[in-house]
Amino acid sequence: MQQPIIGYHKDEQGHWVAQLHCGHNQHVRHDPPLITREWVTTQSGRDAMLGHKLECKKCDEHAPLDERP
Repeated sequence: MQQPIIGYHKDEQGHWVAQLHCGHNQHVRHDPPLITREWVTTQSGRDAMLGHKLECKKCDEHAPLDERP
């Protein structure tokens, strides 16, 4: 299910996590060559992606909501 990004936080290892409108969280790592998400490396890039929809597998699985800092 597609859910928009409403914010971000970093996990305990310093990786960026997108906070989705549905109440779930999803890592948005930039880890080339496997995952290329250069936008996550800057504040302006992250801000530009607010509202962008990501596929939320947790919604598809009816998972409970995630905790947020």
